[in-house]
Amino acid sequence: MKGFNCKLATLLSAVASCAWALTSTAAIAAAEAELPVIVQELVAPPALPAPITRKSPARVVVNLTVEEVEREIAPGTRYMFWTFGGTVPGKMIRVREGDTVELHLQNLASNKLPHNIDLHAVSGPGGGAEQTLIAPGNEAVFTFKALASGLYVYHCATAPVGMHVANGMYGMILVEPKEGMSKVDREYYVMQGDFYTTGAYRAEGLQNFDMQKAVDEKPTYVLLNGADGALTGKNSLTANVGEKVRMYFGVGGPNLTSSFHVIGAIFDRVQGDGGSHYQENVQTTLVPPGGSTIVEFVPKVPGNLTLVDHSLTRAFNKGAVGLLTVSGAKQPEIFGEGVKQPLPAVAGQVAAAKAPLPKIPNGDVAMARGKAVYERVCAACHLPGGEGVAGVFPPLANSDFFQERPYEMAYIVLHGRSGKLVVNGEHYNGVMPPQDLNDKDVAAVINYINVAMNQGKPVLTAEQVSEMRQVKK
Repeated sequence: MKGFNCKLATLLSAVASCAWALTSTAAIAAAEAELPVIVQELVAPPALPAPITRKSPARVVVNLTVEEVEREIAPGTRYMFWTFGGTVPGKMIRVREGDTVELHLQNLASNKLPHNIDLHAVSGPGGGAEQTLIAPGNEAVFTFKALASGLYVYHCATAPVGMHVANGMYGMILVEPKEGMSKVDREYYVMQGDFYTTGAYRAEGLQNFDMQKAVDEKPTYVLLNGADGALTGKNSLTANVGEKVRMYFGVGGPNLTSSFHVIGAIFDRVQGDGGSHYQENVQTTLVPPGGSTIVEFVPKVPGNLTLVDHSLTRAFNKGAVGLLTVSGAKQPEIFGEGVKQPLPAVAGQVAAAKAPLPKIPNGDVAMARGKAVYERVCAACHLPGGEGVAGVFPPLANSDFFQERPYEMAYIVLHGRSGKLVVNGEHYNGVMPPQDLNDKDVAAVINYINVAMNQGKPVLTAEQVSEMRQVKK
């Protein structure tokens, strides 16, 4: 009898547990059914969805497409990107801690390959990769609970994973804390990625993916937001003096860690790894592949602040550079104009007058290309107007050396030069390393300098540069 009573008690306990579980599951399902449904409005980076103002959870529906698209990776260079939503990085998803996310992943019929998505904000095996693996022409629907606040990377996890990521298949999902985020004046979304092409940096035409370069971790390009110049020129980010700027920065990879830095700014606050804790007064922050950070700062003076990976050859030789153009009144008590004058040892030399910025005719594509190369490669040392720096960097504008020997200047660009040089009667003794430029860029920049800065005419073709490249003194 005693054994029977024990078995009966165990059975009753099990029945009660099952009943409780069923009741609990039903209650959860009922609560989920009552959640308001919000369809996420996705926007192209560097923009992102608006801050969340609601104070309760919702069911957020995200419609995300996979698109294989050919477009420019650099001026004159095309690449077949694999993307989420047609952009690199993929469009940001923004939800609130406690939300239920209903993700619809659509692999467009025009694509050629299967794809899926692994979201680092998901608590569960594969981050949703298995549930969303689909061939072209199919849709996968997958739900998950956003349990922890933070800034998380998402990426394709279809084999070979490194290749899918290297072709641009990454983005971020921001899970705001329940209490919300502090108000800022500007928000921007930026991701860094490394790209591996069969051709050299800025080699023209359609470039293919180079798996061996990827395995060796030797990228052709290191880019912000998927293209050389994606955040410069007319695409520069903007802000005003005194505004609080928040940047959501991540690294898609697949291989390189970023030393993220904004030249001319100090980060007031950095949420390392996109998590809950933060540091103050930070100059540079490390972000690994598949990682993120949230940085905040207030621009103090007008001008261009430069976003870089502070592994600087990546910035200035592989493309990892962007601009934040700041408008407003000058603040000389914070940032003075400065004075430059010859040292006593060279006081007898006359500093070159500041040259006006050269102008080029509207619609002159070749000159525009040369100007772009000059601004990117030459202006930092020889100054925007080509006037150079007395005793340090020889002038390129109104230069007797350049006017008499433009072909030798092209040779110097290709192969470098060290030692003494006389320009306009002044002596210089320095080193110029060879520049990593393709034949058309070398011809374009030499012709631009000769025409715009020396009142000459185009003197060089890409074919001639190609021949010079084969000859070393």
